Amino acid sequence: MTNEQKIKQLDRILDEVGVYHRAVGKLGFDMQCCAPDEGRAPAGDDMAVLGKQLHKLTHSKKYVTLLQELHEDSEGLTPVQKKLIEHLYDRWSKEKNFTAKFSFDMETAFNHAYSQWLAAKKASDFSLFRDSFAEVVRYTRAAIDLRDSRPGTYYDACLDDYEKGGDETQLDAFFETIRARIVPLIARIQKDGKPIRRDFLTRPCPIPQQEALSRRLLETEGLRMGALTLMTTEHPFTETFGPHDVRVTTHYFEDNFISNIFSTLHEGGHALFMQNEPAEFYREHVDDSMTMAMHECISRFYENLIGRSEAFIHYIYPTLQEVSGGTFADVSERELYEGVNIAEPSLIRTDADELTYALHILVRYELEKAFVNGEITVDEVPALWNAKYKEYLGLDVPDDARGCLQDVHWTGGYGYFPSYALGSAYGVQILRRMQKDFDVFGEVRRGNLAAVRDWLAEHVFSIASVSTPDEWIRAITGESLNVHYFLDYLEEKYTALYELN
Repeated sequence: MTNEQKIKQLDRILDEVGVYHRAVGKLGFDMQCCAPDEGRAPAGDDMAVLGKQLHKLTHSKKYVTLLQELHEDSEGLTPVQKKLIEHLYDRWSKEKNFTAKFSFDMETAFNHAYSQWLAAKKASDFSLFRDSFAEVVRYTRAAIDLRDSRPGTYYDACLDDYEKGGDETQLDAFFETIRARIVPLIARIQKDGKPIRRDFLTRPCPIPQQEALSRRLLETEGLRMGALTLMTTEHPFTETFGPHDVRVTTHYFEDNFISNIFSTLHEGGHALFMQNEPAEFYREHVDDSMTMAMHECISRFYENLIGRSEAFIHYIYPTLQEVSGGTFADVSERELYEGVNIAEPSLIRTDADELTYALHILVRYELEKAFVNGEITVDEVPALWNAKYKEYLGLDVPDDARGCLQDVHWTGGYGYFPSYALGSAYGVQILRRMQKDFDVFGEVRRGNLAAVRDWLAEHVFSIASVSTPDEWIRAITGESLNVHYFLDYLEEKYTALYELN
């Protein structure tokens, strides 16, 4: 059998895998967005049953033989097909020793953890999540133990799943560089920064008005609205079922209208990535294979570098006044810009400003590294969380809901959180390169975000799923990740905003 014939046979299996994968994803979307409280656990069970079929397909003798043979000899395959085989082989080598029972039990535990987390967060009671949390940690470590080999620590293995080639040593240095420059800047702002008007930030804004603004924001970002759904959930996320079906979620707070604005822009960034990958990637089953930092780079790019810029606030200001029906009539454009960029320690990561955000990630990075590696137990997490928020952000955490239960991520795996901080740094480096080609903020000021989207489609989206993180950022910018560009940007922006000497 020729390699051309083998890849065609593998494609047919992957077509079926894709159907089951999308079915599981749609059940998961339903579970998080519209299932009744009592229906979430059964939905999780349904997902686990469908997962059995996924396991069967990706562990079948035919699938494994085709994959191994194409991995050993890829002669005649296109570059995209070769990258597909590389991705599939890496995933299979990590999961090949999973029995069907182990996969089912692990998937069931992860799905049930979501329901328990949601109940615990609503009750602000960590004890309601504690057992499920411990179970997810146990399965995560057990899954790594089943691999033929793993790099370094358990947490290194988790990082490699989300950021290929990433490890604790690299991230320790990355976060130390960030901490060393951000903490003194925060102190300067608190000591010498000018006062910024904030009274309007908690002004009630009806949810229908916020929803109308969300749709305008998504359209402005350049999304195809006929291929997109907008819904609400407890913790916003975006899911894709192909370029023609992308699901964006947000969360509305009547007394915090800016939370929805930047959640929508953030999730819209994810959706743009999903809608604008090359058609070949979808055809060859290699789509959505970028690392999480690559993905978070674009969502953070639209949320902060674009969304919180003076240019974008200038463009969106009339729309906000129109949609809100006069709620913010006494707020000037400059006051809006300054208000949405206030930098101060806060409890909630998703509402944090650009400057303090990385410290929220640092807390999570240090904690999950410790409990995944077995250095602490899950029982110690709430107290350690509170202690770190006091140490890094100077805040007393009032309850579990605004503490260690605020994020959904620990219901289904570890190693994702660093991707947000890495993505923020990637974004500034990409923006610097983009500005060499056209007047980015001149176009944003006019509302022409299509120019930004099209540049990203050509230079960023077109290679992400077939590149390692370093290959990707070097291809875009000509150099490896340089965190100092990000820190220079923050210092320049906030020195000017707060009129620091």
